[in-house]
Amino acid sequence: MSGGVDSSVAALLLKRQGCDVAGAYMKNWINEDGAVGHCPWMEDIEDARRVAGQIGIGFQVVNLMRDYREKVVQYLLDGYGRGLTPNPDIMCNREIKFGVFRTWALENGFSAVATGHYARRRIADSGSVEVFEGADRNKDQTYFLSLLGQDQLRDARFPVGDLEKPELRRIARDAGLATADKRDSQGICFIGEVRMGDFLRAHVPERPGPIVRASDGRELGRHRGLHYYTLGQRRGIGVPSNANHERYVVVGKRMADNALLVGFDHPDAPGLFQSQVRVHSLSWTGGPVPGARALEGRVRYRDPRVPIRFVPEGDGTALVHFERPQRALAAGQVLALYEGDRLLGGGVYA
Repeated sequence: MSGGVDSSVAALLLKRQGCDVAGAYMKNWINEDGAVGHCPWMEDIEDARRVAGQIGIGFQVVNLMRDYREKVVQYLLDGYGRGLTPNPDIMCNREIKFGVFRTWALENGFSAVATGHYARRRIADSGSVEVFEGADRNKDQTYFLSLLGQDQLRDARFPVGDLEKPELRRIARDAGLATADKRDSQGICFIGEVRMGDFLRAHVPERPGPIVRASDGRELGRHRGLHYYTLGQRRGIGVPSNANHERYVVVGKRMADNALLVGFDHPDAPGLFQSQVRVHSLSWTGGPVPGARALEGRVRYRDPRVPIRFVPEGDGTALVHFERPQRALAAGQVLALYEGDRLLGGGVYA
């Protein structure tokens, strides 16, 4: 229970179904010095505790701060330091929520971990666990589950996956839950209301370098550090538009000389659009990676699924061909793989 309305209703529904359920808050980050924005962990714990009391279930705080720093924060900082754009939310799910927290739950007598994810879980005729997009397509969160394995999914439950958000809030209000009208968090996974730029500023040393126009190598200005920018970024680059009022966009990072590469947001901008991409660290939710086949991919959260040709290469890598060129596929981000609305797995952009 994160202290939000989604996990509150998840707990309520399980209780109503007659499950022997208990609430737990994962204490991952406390932002002791307040240097990187508001981190309302104490308020979230109290909100979760109040809801547990209203529902009539036990509640406890599980301290995972050391694991979170090692498995998520360090991954995040290492990735940005190498010019990548990591996804801490996906890694939090794989390594923490359905990783060390799942292990803790099983060791303490629980049979499964339930969350407030908008996703639907089913048992196939073969006995394997299948995951489908949530009923509320505007809130669907299967993208964030794309690197989970079958063992993790066997111990996962998603009680709110068949609900749309307005109905979920109605259930919370009718039950008088303290979190019924609490707004959704927009921060990093379980860090709180923290903007990524603020977090990086506090933890990654700035290393200024040139801003270079990719088409002709002309230096247009200086940047504060490559970790502040990601492929496709339009705002906050620090160079003015041209005479035709065309704005520059980030098209790449050149680590050799610490250069930020920019161009205009055109289909022919070097490096901005890709017709194929290689992914690594493949995770296949239903078992071994299959042979070459036509699938669909979600190139980033909230983007629609797009047709792809998936060609595995072995050693956990695959070549993905897009039916239409895709914009700003940043190395380190995740491609989620689907067959219709069924999540099949995912891989990380090389």
